[in-house]
Amino acid sequence: MQEPELHDLSDDADYAASQQQGSASMMRCDRGKRSSSSEPEGAEIVYLKDNVTIHPTQFASERISGRLKLIKQGSSLFMTWIPYKGQSTNARLSEKDRNLYTISPVPFADVRSIRRHTPALGWQYIIVVLSSGLAFPPLYFYNGGVREFLATVKQHVFLVRSAEDANVFLANDFENPLRRTLSSLELPRAVSIASVPSTPVSVRESTSRENEERTDVGVRDENASTSRYNGRQRQKVHDPARDLSIHVLEKFSLVTKFARETTSQLFWETHSNGFDAFERTNTNQSVLDYNHKVDEDEELPVKSPVAPDPLEFDKLSLVWGKPRQPPLGLEEWATFLDSEGRVVDSKALRKRIFYGGIEHKLRREVWAILLGYHTYESTYAERKYLRSIKKTEYETIKNQWQSISPEQAKRFTKFRERKGLIEKDVVRTDRSLFFYEGDDNPNVNLLRDILLTYSFYNFDLGYCQGMSDLLSPILFVMEEESESFWCFVALMERLGPNFNRDQNGMHTQLFALSKLVELLDIPLHNYFKQNDCLNYFFCFRWILIQFKREFEYEKTMRLWEVLWTHYLSEHLHLYVCVAVLKRYRGKIMGEQMDFDTLLKFINELSGQIDLDATLRDAEALCICAGENGAACIPPGTPPSLPVDNGLFYSQQDEVL
Repeated sequence: MQEPELHDLSDDADYAASQQQGSASMMRCDRGKRSSSSEPEGAEIVYLKDNVTIHPTQFASERISGRLKLIKQGSSLFMTWIPYKGQSTNARLSEKDRNLYTISPVPFADVRSIRRHTPALGWQYIIVVLSSGLAFPPLYFYNGGVREFLATVKQHVFLVRSAEDANVFLANDFENPLRRTLSSLELPRAVSIASVPSTPVSVRESTSRENEERTDVGVRDENASTSRYNGRQRQKVHDPARDLSIHVLEKFSLVTKFARETTSQLFWETHSNGFDAFERTNTNQSVLDYNHKVDEDEELPVKSPVAPDPLEFDKLSLVWGKPRQPPLGLEEWATFLDSEGRVVDSKALRKRIFYGGIEHKLRREVWAILLGYHTYESTYAERKYLRSIKKTEYETIKNQWQSISPEQAKRFTKFRERKGLIEKDVVRTDRSLFFYEGDDNPNVNLLRDILLTYSFYNFDLGYCQGMSDLLSPILFVMEEESESFWCFVALMERLGPNFNRDQNGMHTQLFALSKLVELLDIPLHNYFKQNDCLNYFFCFRWILIQFKREFEYEKTMRLWEVLWTHYLSEHLHLYVCVAVLKRYRGKIMGEQMDFDTLLKFINELSGQIDLDATLRDAEALCICAGENGAACIPPGTPPSLPVDNGLFYSQQDEVL
């Protein structure tokens, strides 16, 4: 067949050179190692590269380096990545944590494409996308070798350059039927992410002793051009690794059967009775994004109350979940302060807020402390001085975008796109609330100004849909522009990874949630496994914007201040997710909900969840899980802050 050769890699100069210079020398070097006892008889290492690194979080101190191999066995080619043991550079990560990210051998028969990324700053990396639509975590080549890797793959697998994107290389692509289906449906593109098991062959068996569980990295779209407004979408060529349809926040109930069918074979996992966070192997998990089509005119079904399952918690809430208390008031607040305004016992204060929340008139003062804008040890005078300094700093940052002239804006695409997306989002954020309702509302303008200023303060992260949901209650409470901005900055230090381009933050949280459900509710876990629901993507909105759209405004603020205390756990929000799922387990399993039905059901729970009961249950579950629960959550999972000052890795736009 001549047609596939039109996009053959051999017509590309750099790949031709890599075949002659890189791949050949690499193979000669590797053949000396292929007889290693770690590989089964008949397996040949055709490519080996050291210092290939996975970034579990955005912090440099938590990167995991390892060895990438291409292994030929018979007519099949496999890829595997094994982390090094005893890395001194990753002292914070235990051996267990590193093995969590092991990639067991996957056959290239299951690979759809390989995406090459060449950032303007930083290291080259690749994303291997499977035929199911899922992807392995980005693999960063610290010492080069991407070209050699691709050239070696091409020697053993049918690999052609995509006609749509020169940085995407298609494996085994013979007019992929899924591609034709997506094209015919005109669905917005999105890249899925997950961990999938390899075909059970002897190569896999050779490394299974090193393989426990791993998490993968998703992708986010920071381009405003992918947003929908008034039912329209701008068409633009996108990087598949960054094209995330963020509108799942608003259209979860409209997911079609098509979305489920594209994920129906993603979650084969070896069943393990009981829980062992240290020794369980071949357990697979995923964070799934999917393609979906929305109809702006489609009517949503009228919500009907959904009753929770009775006696669902087997007395856990009776044993551990303590009754909620009245909110913290002004008089009681004064008892926590010394004469100069310092918090005398921060743990006691956090415990008090955890069990009761805060009276609204007190929130402005206390939220600034809970969020870290002010320290617990600061005095009245110090807080006043800081507000003055920070107000000046805020105005300086704000002036950066306010001083952009129309002529400059014409030549500043990123600014125009972000500004346009922010302006579209703020006019539909909490407009039913009196604080934001009405035309020409100055508070809506403040919302816009703060988000634009943040996009200049943190230009790498910029703005993503969902951020306006996080800022809205802060501005409502703080009222003053500068203080709202700096409190939002403090919150985004913890939740910013939720919006990272590679979706690391969301992935690690959904992975941890899957492990917590497996620990705390084996029947529900097994049900999700049997019904292809182990991706837990139906909880995406809960985690991304911290249940903002699941509760009434006042209850959302109460939940947030409880979460911000970090009293029992920094990750109490994950136990809240488990609590809600457990509470409705009987209905989910009794009605035999499949992926689509479950997604719709979860979406329709908005406004019907009992917050106090859920918090009691989450407390009970957190205590019940104990150290085993903590072991389910990878280091650096948001909203955790790093212990050290790890540097963010490059977020710059790639040069295509």
